[in-house]
Amino acid sequence: MDALLAVEGLTTGYGRKQVVFGASLAVRAGEVVALIGHNGAGKTTTLKALAGLLPAWQGRVVFDGAPVERASSAARVRRGLAFVPQEHFVFADLSVAENLELGAFSVADRRLAAGRHEAVLTLLPVLAERRRQLAGTLSGGEQRMLSLGMALMMRPRLLLLDEPSLGLAPLLVERIMETIQDIVRRERLTVLLVEQNIRHALAIAARVYVMRTGRVILEESGAAMAARGEWWDLF
Repeated sequence: MDALLAVEGLTTGYGRKQVVFGASLAVRAGEVVALIGHNGAGKTTTLKALAGLLPAWQGRVVFDGAPVERASSAARVRRGLAFVPQEHFVFADLSVAENLELGAFSVADRRLAAGRHEAVLTLLPVLAERRRQLAGTLSGGEQRMLSLGMALMMRPRLLLLDEPSLGLAPLLVERIMETIQDIVRRERLTVLLVEQNIRHALAIAARVYVMRTGRVILEESGAAMAARGEWWDLF
């Protein structure tokens, strides 16, 4: 099966500082793929470059058969690529419902956007219960859910998820991971997940790429990675 996302020799960074060195990976339609590694390995930087938030200095990024390494972030969103950052990216002074409406900025047909609004609330019932509540008053886990909901409003084909478990209590992490699995199944969504906690990543990922000091050093199935038991030697 052809890859929905194919990355070859991606090099990028911040200013003059190079962070990612020739990274290559692929994600097939319907897959959940994890990119793991220690803090500072270049995982988030890679996602930002794939989302168009950082320039690709070198390399190719092909999404759904089309090169997008020079495309703007907005153009990538219109093609169906959505990025959920590790920070709680919500508008604190707006309600949950208003945040979701803003998430649908790329949907031109307002009737479709309204229908998508109800579909997302069905996928994330905690948001339905708080649709009139100001986003800034939500808990950390609820804000993470809202960030996810805003991305889903675009009806993406590929979701780039950056550390969804970061800073959350263990019970909330389990809930987030279960929600992601449910969304993947019901929406037939493709996901590239960055996660520092390997056990969390292996709970939902079919394949895993390992990053170290800005380089992808290993690709392995989730089952093979789980069978290792210990992973300290990879980093």
